[in-house]
This record gives sequence, structure tokens and C-alpha cells, in this order.
Amino acid sequence: MTLVDLALGPRPDEPGPPLHGPAAYPHDVETRLAADAAAILARYPQPRSALLPLLHLVQAEDGYVTTAGIRFCAAQLNLTDAEVSAVATFYSMYRRTPTGTYLLGVCTNTLCAVMGGDAILATLEEHLGIGPGETTGDGAITLEHLECNAACDYAPVIMVNWQFYDNQTPSSATALADSLRSGTPAPPTRGTPLPTFTTTCRVLAGLPTDLGEGTGPGPATLAGLRIADRHDMTAPPDTGPATEPSSSADAPEPEAVESVRDEPAPAPSATVPAEPGTEETDPSTTGD
Repeated sequence: MTLVDLALGPRPDEPGPPLHGPAAYPHDVETRLAADAAAILARYPQPRSALLPLLHLVQAEDGYVTTAGIRFCAAQLNLTDAEVSAVATFYSMYRRTPTGTYLLGVCTNTLCAVMGGDAILATLEEHLGIGPGETTGDGAITLEHLECNAACDYAPVIMVNWQFYDNQTPSSATALADSLRSGTPAPPTRGTPLPTFTTTCRVLAGLPTDLGEGTGPGPATLAGLRIADRHDMTAPPDTGPATEPSSSADAPEPEAVESVRDEPAPAPSATVPAEPGTEETDPSTTGD
């Protein structure tokens, strides 16, 4: 058996800065957001179930979740600021600092790391002159270090505003970054034409856009299904749960089990020598 020692890069850091930003929205902004929030709330029988899309809504306003956004969501859902903040700071998709036009995320989890994800991240850091969590001076790109893009069949993968760019290399990644900064973004491998970060947040809030429908899964994702189709392979039928006895009267009698009582451990014997290296044989092991 051959052992492979693969040196992986550092894991992504947890988002650090606390929520901040404006404490309140101007009246016209709050009125507009309230109309969007009403459309979102109408989809949920329980208002608090709308918290995640409402957080995307307020993130679309400033490019990150601000104190004003937290208070707006809390007021809409009759929650406390603390309850909303707890959710907003739990999920990494809710940004705590202003985000660029494009959020560029590089995966370095297991398969992407094996396929070169760490090299891609290092190349982009040098090329853009920023580290993960930072934004280029022109406000175009915020770099993100991701654990997984849920697209292992296309590793290594980059996501821009949560759109897929598959089978990347250091050179293709720098070319992608250059296209983003020039204002002519390369189209995603799969999905709709690339929207801005704030437009993406409105999509995730469930609000209508003119982006159209995205593409379906690619060939690598469907490879197993196509092999199964060619060989007429099918899943076993679902026979349903096992039939339960209709009543307690039909249930089998439990078998009697002999009761066994644990016996107490025997007392230490003076004839048994102490183990070497213990307090009894080596005083240096005695604790303070």
C-alpha cells in the first residue's frame, strides 16, 4: 500500500467583525424594503420562517447585513435584535463587512485541495493583492476562502456570487478575476448570466428578477444516472415500513431474561505488588 502525504493549506477563518453599519434606514428605503418584505412574508404561514430571505433582502441593500438590517428584520417578524443577530452571524452567506460587486469564493476542501484548490487561492491572493475576507481597492472583488462548493464532481471549483466556475486552474482563475474587474465577467459554467452580489441577494430572497432560468446539472453530475440507464439498472422497489402488530394483544410476549447483578470489585490485596512507575514505587510521580 502506498501512503500519500498531502500538505493542505489552512482552513477558512471564521468571520470575525461584529455587525455594524447604519443603525437605521432612511424613510424611503424602509418603505421600499417593507413592500418587498410583505411579498416575502405572504409566502410563509409563520412569519418568523421568513427570516432567512429577509436577511438576504437587507443584505441586497448595502452589500452586507447592517445594524439597520437587523432591526428591520426584527421589527417585521416581531423578534428581538438578538434573535435576528444570532441567525445572521451563524451563516457565512450573510456578510458582516461591505462586499464587492463580485464575491469570489475558492474551495480548498478535500477534493478541490487534491486537484489544486490551495494553489488557486494562493495565486488569486497574489494576483489581486488581497487575502480572504478582503476587497480590492476598486470594489470589484471580495475574496472568500470556502470549505465546500457542493460541486466535487467539477473540482476544483470557484464560485462567483454563488455561480459555478468548474475545473479551474491558477491561470483560468486569474483570467476570471481580470474579467470581473474589467466589467465584462466571463459567463458561469452553469447557471444564469452572472449577476452582481446585491442582485444575487434579491434572488435568494425569492424576489423576481430578469435573469431567467439557469441550466441543469452537467455531464459529470449525471454520469452515474446515464450508466444506470444504459444497463437498465433500477433501484429496488420501496416495500414500505414493516407491518406493525395491530394491537398490543397481537404483540409477542417478551422473553424472560435472567437478571444478573454486578458483583462489587474485590478489595486490593496486600500480596499483589504495586505496578512500577506509580506513586507506590516511584515518589517522583506524586502530584503536587
